[in-house]
Amino acid sequence: MTLRQAQGPGDQGADAGTHPTLDELRAEAMAWGRKPRRRGSWYVTEHMVRAMRAYGWTIIVGAVGQPILYLLGLAVGLAALITVPIVDHGQEVSYLMFVAPALLATATISVASEEMTYPVMAGFKWRRYFYGFNASPLSSPQIANGVIAGATARMLLASAAYYLIVWLLPFGAVPHPETGWLAIFAGVLAGVAFGIPLMAYAGSIEDDKGQFALVQRFIFMPMFLFSGTFYPLDTLPWWLQWIGWISPLWHGAELGRVATYGAQIPPAMIAVHLAYLVVLSAVGYLWGRRVFSERLAR
Repeated sequence: MTLRQAQGPGDQGADAGTHPTLDELRAEAMAWGRKPRRRGSWYVTEHMVRAMRAYGWTIIVGAVGQPILYLLGLAVGLAALITVPIVDHGQEVSYLMFVAPALLATATISVASEEMTYPVMAGFKWRRYFYGFNASPLSSPQIANGVIAGATARMLLASAAYYLIVWLLPFGAVPHPETGWLAIFAGVLAGVAFGIPLMAYAGSIEDDKGQFALVQRFIFMPMFLFSGTFYPLDTLPWWLQWIGWISPLWHGAELGRVATYGAQIPPAMIAVHLAYLVVLSAVGYLWGRRVFSERLAR
Protein backbone atom coordinates (compact mmCIF):
# COMPACT_ATOMS: atom_id res chain seq x y z
CA MET A 1 0.00 0.00 0.00
CA THR A 2 1.37 3.39 -0.98
CA LEU A 3 1.48 6.41 1.31
CA ARG A 4 -1.22 8.22 -0.70
CA GLN A 5 -3.46 5.16 -0.52
CA ALA A 6 -2.97 5.07 3.24
CA GLN A 7 -4.11 8.64 3.57
CA GLY A 8 -7.75 9.42 4.01
CA PRO A 9 -9.67 11.95 1.93
CA GLY A 10 -8.99 14.67 4.48
CA ASP A 11 -5.30 13.96 4.51
CA GLN A 12 -5.15 14.03 0.73
CA GLY A 13 -6.89 17.38 0.69
CA ALA A 14 -4.38 18.77 3.19
CA ASP A 15 -1.52 17.37 1.14
CA ALA A 16 -2.90 19.01 -2.02
CA GLY A 17 -3.24 22.28 -0.16
CA THR A 18 0.36 22.34 1.09
CA HIS A 19 2.11 21.05 -2.05
CA PRO A 20 1.69 23.02 -5.30
CA THR A 21 0.65 21.14 -8.40
CA LEU A 22 2.93 20.61 -11.36
CA ASP A 23 1.07 23.31 -13.30
CA GLU A 24 1.57 25.78 -10.45
CA LEU A 25 5.27 24.99 -10.25
CA ARG A 26 5.59 25.42 -14.02
CA ALA A 27 3.79 28.76 -13.88
CA GLU A 28 6.03 29.94 -11.04
CA ALA A 29 9.18 28.92 -12.93
CA MET A 30 7.98 30.72 -16.04
CA ALA A 31 7.25 33.84 -13.99
CA TRP A 32 10.75 33.82 -12.50
CA GLY A 33 12.22 33.25 -15.96
CA ARG A 34 10.46 36.21 -17.54
CA LYS A 35 12.31 38.72 -15.33
CA PRO A 36 15.83 37.85 -16.50
CA ARG A 37 14.49 37.61 -20.04
CA ARG A 38 13.35 41.22 -19.75
CA ARG A 39 16.38 42.51 -17.83
CA GLY A 40 19.05 40.05 -18.84
CA SER A 41 21.27 42.62 -20.53
CA TRP A 42 21.36 44.67 -17.33
CA TYR A 43 22.22 41.63 -15.24
CA VAL A 44 25.22 40.90 -17.46
CA THR A 45 26.16 44.59 -17.32
CA GLU A 46 26.05 44.46 -13.53
CA HIS A 47 28.33 41.42 -13.53
CA MET A 48 30.84 43.08 -15.86
CA VAL A 49 30.90 46.28 -13.78
CA ARG A 50 31.27 44.35 -10.52
CA ALA A 51 34.11 42.32 -12.02
CA MET A 52 35.95 45.58 -12.70
CA ARG A 53 36.29 46.08 -8.95
CA ALA A 54 39.10 43.53 -9.04
CA TYR A 55 41.21 46.10 -10.90
CA GLY A 56 39.38 49.22 -9.74
CA TRP A 57 42.52 51.13 -8.79
CA THR A 58 43.92 50.52 -12.26
CA ILE A 59 40.78 52.06 -13.72
CA ILE A 60 40.98 55.10 -11.44
CA VAL A 61 44.69 55.68 -12.00
CA GLY A 62 44.28 55.22 -15.75
CA ALA A 63 41.28 57.56 -15.91
CA VAL A 64 42.94 60.30 -13.84
CA GLY A 65 46.70 59.80 -14.07
CA GLN A 66 47.00 59.23 -17.81
CA PRO A 67 45.40 62.53 -18.88
CA ILE A 68 47.44 64.48 -16.34
CA LEU A 69 50.69 62.98 -17.62
CA TYR A 70 49.76 63.53 -21.25
CA LEU A 71 48.60 67.09 -20.66
CA LEU A 72 51.61 68.04 -18.58
CA GLY A 73 53.92 66.51 -21.15
CA LEU A 74 52.21 68.36 -23.97
CA ALA A 75 51.39 71.65 -22.23
CA VAL A 76 54.62 72.08 -20.28
CA GLY A 77 56.87 70.21 -22.68
CA LEU A 78 56.02 69.89 -26.35
CA ALA A 79 53.52 72.75 -26.57
CA ALA A 80 56.09 75.10 -25.05
CA LEU A 81 58.33 74.41 -28.05
CA ILE A 82 55.56 74.72 -30.64
CA THR A 83 54.82 78.44 -30.53
CA VAL A 84 53.32 78.61 -34.02
CA PRO A 85 49.54 78.04 -33.92
CA ILE A 86 48.09 74.97 -35.56
CA VAL A 87 45.92 75.77 -38.59
CA ASP A 88 42.92 73.45 -38.35
CA HIS A 89 40.29 73.85 -41.08
CA GLY A 90 41.50 77.38 -41.70
CA GLN A 91 41.30 78.28 -37.99
CA GLU A 92 44.35 79.01 -35.83
CA VAL A 93 44.36 77.23 -32.46
CA SER A 94 46.99 76.44 -29.87
CA TYR A 95 48.70 73.08 -30.06
CA LEU A 96 47.22 71.84 -26.78
CA MET A 97 43.74 72.95 -27.83
CA PHE A 98 44.14 70.90 -31.00
CA VAL A 99 45.52 67.78 -29.31
CA ALA A 100 43.24 67.57 -26.23
CA PRO A 101 40.06 66.26 -27.98
CA ALA A 102 42.08 63.60 -29.79
CA LEU A 103 43.66 62.43 -26.53
CA LEU A 104 40.20 62.19 -24.99
CA ALA A 105 39.03 59.95 -27.83
CA THR A 106 42.26 57.95 -27.52
CA ALA A 107 41.51 57.32 -23.84
CA THR A 108 38.12 55.75 -24.59
CA ILE A 109 39.51 53.66 -27.45
CA SER A 110 42.25 52.43 -25.13
CA VAL A 111 39.60 51.35 -22.62
CA ALA A 112 37.73 49.56 -25.40
CA SER A 113 40.89 47.69 -26.40
CA GLU A 114 41.21 46.46 -22.79
CA GLU A 115 37.59 45.54 -22.04
CA MET A 116 36.74 44.00 -25.42
CA THR A 117 39.67 41.61 -25.72
CA TYR A 118 40.85 39.46 -22.83
CA PRO A 119 37.65 39.72 -20.71
CA VAL A 120 35.66 38.48 -23.73
CA MET A 121 38.05 35.61 -24.34
CA ALA A 122 37.93 34.77 -20.62
CA GLY A 123 34.16 34.49 -20.82
CA PHE A 124 34.42 31.94 -23.62
CA LYS A 125 37.64 30.05 -22.92
CA TRP A 126 39.38 30.55 -19.59
CA ARG A 127 36.62 31.18 -17.05
CA ARG A 128 33.72 30.27 -19.37
CA TYR A 129 31.19 32.31 -17.45
CA PHE A 130 29.34 33.19 -20.67
CA TYR A 131 28.24 29.54 -20.84
CA GLY A 132 26.91 29.83 -17.30
CA PHE A 133 24.94 32.91 -18.29
CA ASN A 134 23.61 31.12 -21.34
CA ALA A 135 22.46 28.13 -19.25
CA SER A 136 20.09 30.50 -17.44
CA PRO A 137 17.15 32.29 -19.09
CA LEU A 138 19.63 34.86 -20.47
CA SER A 139 19.97 34.83 -24.25
CA SER A 140 23.17 35.14 -26.27
CA PRO A 141 22.32 38.65 -27.56
CA GLN A 142 21.68 39.78 -23.99
CA ILE A 143 25.13 38.57 -22.99
CA ALA A 144 26.67 40.52 -25.87
CA ASN A 145 24.61 43.58 -24.89
CA GLY A 146 25.83 43.37 -21.31
CA VAL A 147 29.48 43.14 -22.35
CA ILE A 148 29.06 46.24 -24.52
CA ALA A 149 27.17 48.18 -21.84
CA GLY A 150 29.71 47.32 -19.15
CA ALA A 151 32.63 48.44 -21.31
CA THR A 152 30.74 51.58 -22.32
CA ALA A 153 30.24 52.47 -18.64
CA ARG A 154 34.00 52.40 -18.12
CA MET A 155 34.56 54.41 -21.31
CA LEU A 156 32.12 57.04 -20.06
CA LEU A 157 33.99 57.26 -16.75
CA ALA A 158 37.37 57.63 -18.46
CA SER A 159 36.06 60.17 -20.96
CA ALA A 160 34.34 62.27 -18.28
CA ALA A 161 37.43 62.23 -16.03
CA TYR A 162 39.64 63.21 -18.96
CA TYR A 163 37.37 66.09 -19.93
CA LEU A 164 37.12 67.43 -16.38
CA ILE A 165 40.90 67.48 -16.06
CA VAL A 166 41.32 69.14 -19.45
CA TRP A 167 38.69 71.72 -18.53
CA LEU A 168 39.85 72.43 -14.97
CA LEU A 169 43.60 72.67 -15.53
CA PRO A 170 44.64 76.23 -16.44
CA PHE A 171 45.85 75.46 -19.95
CA GLY A 172 42.93 76.88 -21.93
CA ALA A 173 42.29 73.61 -23.76
CA VAL A 174 38.48 74.06 -23.71
CA PRO A 175 37.60 77.63 -24.78
CA HIS A 176 33.92 76.70 -25.27
CA PRO A 177 32.85 74.75 -22.16
CA GLU A 178 29.17 75.34 -22.95
CA THR A 179 29.52 72.80 -25.76
CA GLY A 180 32.82 71.20 -24.78
CA TRP A 181 31.12 68.54 -22.64
CA LEU A 182 29.80 66.99 -25.86
CA ALA A 183 33.35 65.81 -26.49
CA ILE A 184 32.72 63.21 -23.76
CA PHE A 185 30.07 61.53 -25.89
CA ALA A 186 32.09 61.93 -29.07
CA GLY A 187 34.91 60.05 -27.37
CA VAL A 188 32.58 57.32 -26.11
CA LEU A 189 31.08 56.91 -29.59
CA ALA A 190 34.58 56.50 -31.03
CA GLY A 191 35.41 53.92 -28.35
CA VAL A 192 32.22 51.97 -29.04
CA ALA A 193 32.84 52.05 -32.80
CA PHE A 194 36.30 50.57 -32.24
CA GLY A 195 35.38 48.24 -29.38
CA ILE A 196 32.29 46.42 -30.67
CA PRO A 197 33.97 44.98 -33.79
CA LEU A 198 36.94 44.12 -31.59
CA MET A 199 34.58 42.27 -29.22
CA ALA A 200 33.20 40.27 -32.12
CA TYR A 201 36.73 39.37 -33.24
CA ALA A 202 37.75 38.42 -29.69
CA GLY A 203 34.68 36.17 -29.42
CA SER A 204 35.68 34.33 -32.58
CA ILE A 205 39.17 33.46 -31.34
CA GLU A 206 39.56 29.87 -30.16
CA ASP A 207 43.17 30.09 -28.89
CA ASP A 208 45.28 33.03 -27.79
CA LYS A 209 48.27 33.12 -30.13
CA GLY A 210 49.17 36.76 -29.70
CA GLN A 211 46.31 38.14 -31.81
CA PHE A 212 45.59 40.97 -29.38
CA ALA A 213 49.23 42.03 -29.34
CA LEU A 214 49.06 42.26 -33.13
CA VAL A 215 45.93 44.41 -32.84
CA GLN A 216 47.79 46.78 -30.55
CA ARG A 217 50.87 47.00 -32.76
CA PHE A 218 49.35 47.05 -36.23
CA ILE A 219 45.92 48.63 -35.68
CA PHE A 220 45.86 50.71 -32.50
CA MET A 221 49.33 52.28 -32.78
CA PRO A 222 49.11 53.26 -36.47
CA MET A 223 45.65 54.64 -35.78
CA PHE A 224 47.02 56.64 -32.85
CA LEU A 225 49.94 58.04 -34.84
CA PHE A 226 48.33 58.67 -38.23
CA SER A 227 44.77 59.79 -37.43
CA GLY A 228 45.36 63.49 -37.00
CA THR A 229 46.03 63.13 -33.29
CA PHE A 230 49.14 65.31 -33.10
CA TYR A 231 48.85 67.24 -36.36
CA PRO A 232 46.11 67.89 -38.94
CA LEU A 233 45.43 64.92 -41.15
CA ASP A 234 45.81 66.92 -44.36
CA THR A 235 49.49 67.55 -43.53
CA LEU A 236 50.22 63.85 -44.11
CA PRO A 237 51.03 62.44 -47.56
CA TRP A 238 47.91 61.28 -49.36
CA TRP A 239 49.05 57.66 -49.18
CA LEU A 240 48.89 57.81 -45.36
CA GLN A 241 45.73 59.87 -44.97
CA TRP A 242 43.52 56.83 -45.60
CA ILE A 243 44.46 55.52 -42.14
CA GLY A 244 42.69 58.49 -40.60
CA TRP A 245 39.72 58.23 -42.94
CA ILE A 246 38.89 54.70 -41.74
CA SER A 247 39.94 55.32 -38.14
CA PRO A 248 37.27 55.83 -35.45
CA LEU A 249 39.84 57.96 -33.62
CA TRP A 250 39.97 60.61 -36.34
CA HIS A 251 36.19 60.84 -36.62
CA GLY A 252 35.79 61.07 -32.83
CA ALA A 253 38.59 63.62 -32.50
CA GLU A 254 37.07 65.82 -35.22
CA LEU A 255 33.72 65.79 -33.43
CA GLY A 256 35.48 66.63 -30.16
CA ARG A 257 37.23 69.58 -31.80
CA VAL A 258 33.90 70.93 -33.00
CA ALA A 259 32.60 70.71 -29.42
CA THR A 260 35.60 72.10 -27.54
CA TYR A 261 36.77 75.01 -29.70
CA GLY A 262 34.27 75.21 -32.54
CA ALA A 263 36.38 73.79 -35.36
CA GLN A 264 35.06 75.08 -38.68
CA ILE A 265 33.87 71.75 -40.06
CA PRO A 266 30.95 71.80 -42.53
CA PRO A 267 27.68 70.35 -41.17
CA ALA A 268 27.70 67.70 -43.90
CA MET A 269 31.11 66.50 -42.72
CA ILE A 270 29.90 66.39 -39.11
CA ALA A 271 27.08 64.15 -40.33
CA VAL A 272 29.64 61.94 -42.10
CA HIS A 273 31.68 61.58 -38.88
CA LEU A 274 28.60 60.62 -36.88
CA ALA A 275 27.25 58.27 -39.55
CA TYR A 276 30.58 56.47 -39.93
CA LEU A 277 30.88 55.80 -36.20
CA VAL A 278 27.25 54.68 -35.91
CA VAL A 279 27.46 52.38 -38.95
CA LEU A 280 30.74 50.87 -37.73
CA SER A 281 29.15 50.21 -34.33
CA ALA A 282 26.04 48.69 -35.90
CA VAL A 283 27.98 46.37 -38.23
CA GLY A 284 30.19 45.28 -35.34
CA TYR A 285 27.12 44.69 -33.17
CA LEU A 286 25.45 42.43 -35.76
CA TRP A 287 28.70 40.51 -36.15
CA GLY A 288 29.11 40.24 -32.38
CA ARG A 289 25.57 38.93 -31.84
CA ARG A 290 26.17 36.29 -34.45
CA VAL A 291 29.50 35.23 -32.95
CA PHE A 292 28.03 35.00 -29.44
CA SER A 293 24.97 33.05 -30.64
CA GLU A 294 26.98 30.56 -32.69
CA ARG A 295 29.64 29.96 -30.08
CA LEU A 296 27.27 29.61 -27.13
CA ALA A 297 25.11 27.16 -29.09
CA ARG A 298 27.93 24.60 -29.26
